[in-house]
Amino acid sequence: MSEKRIVEIKGVKMEIDFRNATSIAQYKVGDSIKVLKKQYGNDYKVFSGIIAGFTEFINLPTITIAYLESSYGDAKIEFAHINEKTEDLEIAPAKDFDIPFNKGDMMAAMDRKIAVAEETVRDLTMKKKYFLDNFGKYFESK
Repeated sequence: MSEKRIVEIKGVKMEIDFRNATSIAQYKVGDSIKVLKKQYGNDYKVFSGIIAGFTEFINLPTITIAYLESSYGDAKIEFAHINEKTEDLEIAPAKDFDIPFNKGDMMAAMDRKIAVAEETVRDLTMKKKYFLDNFGKYFESK
């Protein structure tokens, strides 16, 4: 069996000698990672994330990751679990220059979402009070 293999990525062919090209990634909680997640069809998207934790299940040790889905001023943190049976999701170590956003923009996006949610709560609280004040007579026993 040959120790070399030709790999093609986006039209670029590379010959890799697996005797020398071994890589073992070591992770610890808090490490920055890149997450490759399958979307619809055969599309994949890369997200920035961190290692959130390790769960040492006897039968299926699992890595918990948190990754940031950001688009058009929106920021959403999602969680995923990776183990031997996980499909359509991969992780790789990230470098500082791999992070496509800055803290200020993400905080501003999250603050906007919080403000919208707080306004929704205020609106619902006022409607509940209005209901109790004005529709209470329908529920009085006769």
